[in-house]
Amino acid sequence: MTNQTAGLICAHHHLYSTLARGMPATAKMPTNFLEILQQVWWRLDVALDNEMIYWSAMLGACEALMNGTTCIIDHHESPNCIEGSLSTIARACGEVGVRVNACYGVTDRWSNDGKLQSKVSPISKMTEAAQRGLDECDRYLSDGGRGMVGAHAAFTCSDETLNAASDLATKHKTGVHIHVAEGRDDQHAGARLENLSKENWHLIHAVHLDRKLSGYIVHNPRSNMNNSVGYAKPSKLSNKVLLGTDGIGADMLEEARLAYARLREFDVTETPTTVWSWIENGYDLFPEAKGDAVTYNYDHVDNPWHLAFTPGLAVTDVEIDGEKVLTSGLPTRVDINEIRAKAAEQALRLHQRLAS
Repeated sequence: MTNQTAGLICAHHHLYSTLARGMPATAKMPTNFLEILQQVWWRLDVALDNEMIYWSAMLGACEALMNGTTCIIDHHESPNCIEGSLSTIARACGEVGVRVNACYGVTDRWSNDGKLQSKVSPISKMTEAAQRGLDECDRYLSDGGRGMVGAHAAFTCSDETLNAASDLATKHKTGVHIHVAEGRDDQHAGARLENLSKENWHLIHAVHLDRKLSGYIVHNPRSNMNNSVGYAKPSKLSNKVLLGTDGIGADMLEEARLAYARLREFDVTETPTTVWSWIENGYDLFPEAKGDAVTYNYDHVDNPWHLAFTPGLAVTDVEIDGEKVLTSGLPTRVDINEIRAKAAEQALRLHQRLAS
């Protein structure tokens, strides 16, 4: 019986979505997943600038730390602020004390004349925007940044871009971090990726994946439910499964409880140990997190059965690499009140852009 765990890992985050809370309602109610992308996320990411990226990452990293998450695997997109964006995210997380594995999600959905294309022909040429995204991944990794090569999703990328992302990942001895068959609009992703994907790839969602691909599958149950894309049935996959949030915070114990409830609905014979294995698989990416110490106000956090049925646990202290980066529930390196205030200012700027 113990009140400590190792550091937790969020295997798929969008730190920029920290500023989305309270954003203006869309002019028209989205009725399917593609419309959610078009009217919410693709409007938001194009409005981001460097200050917004920095403070959203600072607040997101603090909230992760305050929930015992010491490592974040982030997937970033900001079409009008690509260059340097990954270093901005890494700097913000580093100041808080949280480890980050970052990538830029390359996409051809912005044509060279600045028009948004919701679906991209596989045989089209790589766009200038996609090349800039690849260049940002290359620069960040070449400078020693911890990360992967990102791609948005197959249905918004040409084959040329997907192949270039794969080649760049091979160059840097890392994987590709890509959304795969999240919605039915990307149901052909399996066919397009089966000759590219490798064991170190991060395949996000895989709700409608129709074949075996090499790589980790990252399950995001809350996001899948929120976007009404369906259940991914991760327990039936032969791939190693990781657990992510898709940008809805980084409270991994809460995500695990929801993942277990959804799993149990699908298969009543399942147990919480299955979901806990998805959390533990994250140590493949951040092995040093096993040495982190997260202390809770509860004495059974080493027991998946307790965790599955005990909401409201609070993290009191976090130690990373021997340093107390959270004490009595508050970050030690930064002022959480200042970060919340600065993030609120940037959220207001962002929401004003979206409203106009």
